[in-house]
Amino acid sequence: MKRHLFDNVYYVGACDKTKALFENLFPIPEGMRYNSYIIKDEKTALLDTADVSVRREFTENVTDTLDGAKLDYLVVHHAEPDHSSVISEVMDSRPETTLVTSATALKFITQFCGKDYSSRTKIVKEGDILDLGKHSLKFIAAPLVHWPEVMVSYDEHIKTLFSADAFGSFGSSEGNLFISSLENTDDWVDEARRYYTNIVGRFGTNTAALLKKAASLKIEKICPLHGLIFDKNCEYAVKKYSTWAAYSAESDDVLIVYGSMYGHTKAAADMLSAMLAERGKNSKTVDVSYTDFSYIIADCFKYVNFVFACPTYYNTLYPKIEQLFSSLRKLNLSSRRIGFIENGTWAPNTVKLMKDALLPMTADIDLPSVTIKSSVDQSSVKQLEALADALCK
Repeated sequence: MKRHLFDNVYYVGACDKTKALFENLFPIPEGMRYNSYIIKDEKTALLDTADVSVRREFTENVTDTLDGAKLDYLVVHHAEPDHSSVISEVMDSRPETTLVTSATALKFITQFCGKDYSSRTKIVKEGDILDLGKHSLKFIAAPLVHWPEVMVSYDEHIKTLFSADAFGSFGSSEGNLFISSLENTDDWVDEARRYYTNIVGRFGTNTAALLKKAASLKIEKICPLHGLIFDKNCEYAVKKYSTWAAYSAESDDVLIVYGSMYGHTKAAADMLSAMLAERGKNSKTVDVSYTDFSYIIADCFKYVNFVFACPTYYNTLYPKIEQLFSSLRKLNLSSRRIGFIENGTWAPNTVKLMKDALLPMTADIDLPSVTIKSSVDQSSVKQLEALADALCK
C-alpha cells in the first residue's frame, strides 16, 4: 500500500503482529513495526529494507510506491537482519540500484546475504552527502547505537532525521504512523523506554554522543526504523533519550522486585509497599517469576529507588533474581538507591550476594537491609519499617 508521509517521502514499511518475541527475547504483545521509507526526487532512494517476516508486504509496498520508476539508491543505515533481510531481493531484482552504506555495514551485509555487492556500492562516512535533488541526505555516524556500523541521516530540505534504531519503540501502533495520532505523547514512552533500555541501554555514552551531534540540527521530524514517526514534539523524544542515555531516573517512587517460593518473601514485599503508602510514598511491586525481564529492566531505568527481595536458594540467590541481576549488570546503570530483603529458614545470606552483584549500580547511600527467617515476624516488621523510613527520606 502506498502511503505518503510528507514532501515526496513515502512509507513502505510493514507491521508484524504474529511474532511473540522480538529477537526471540522480548515480548511484543502489540506487534512490531519495521519502518522503511522511499524518497522520490530527481533520484529515488529506498531507505532500509525490512524483516523477513514482512517480506511480501514490504516488497508490494515498494513496487506500488515506485510505480514503474527506477530505484537509484538503496540506503542502509543499519545492517541488522530485521532491517536488511530483503536487501538481496531488492538488489538482485533492480540492477540499476546502487547500495549506499558504511564500510562496516557492507561487511555485515556481505556476511548476511552471502553475496558481494561491493562493485555496486557507494561507501559513505560521516559528513558525506547523497544528493537526490531537492532532498539530500547528510550522513552522521552513530556507532553502537546499537551496532558498530550504524549511521543516521539528515534531510535538510524537510528538517527530518532518519534515525535508524534510535527513537524506536515496540508495538505496532495499528494503522497509525505518526506520534500526532496519540492523544498523549506519554502513551509512546513506556514501550519506547522498554525498547531503548533493553536494546540500546548499554550504550548510553554512544547515544549521548549522537544526541550531541543532532543538537546542531534543526529537527522537525524523526523517522525511526521501529514504531511511530515523530511529526511533532521531536524535542520530547530527544529529552527522553537524553535522560535515558545519562542513566538518570525519571521517578523517585520505589520499585520492589521480589522472588518468592512459598509466599513469605511476597508477604514482606507487600508489607513494605503498604508501609510506603502509609508514609505517602508510591511503589510498584513486581514478581520476578511472572514478569518478563525486559519490563523490569525498563523500570530499573525509570526509578531511582529499588528494593530486591530474595529467598536463599541452594545457599545462593533465587535463580530468577540471579538471572535478572546478570542482565542488569550488562547495562551500565548507576546511581540507584537500593535496599535488600533476604529470606531463609536456616541460612538467610543473600543480602551480601545481592550487594556484591549490584555494587556498580548503587549510589553511595547505605539503606538498611531486612532479614526474614521464613515468615515475617515482629523483628522483621521493625526492619521493614526502618527500610520504609529510609526510602522516604
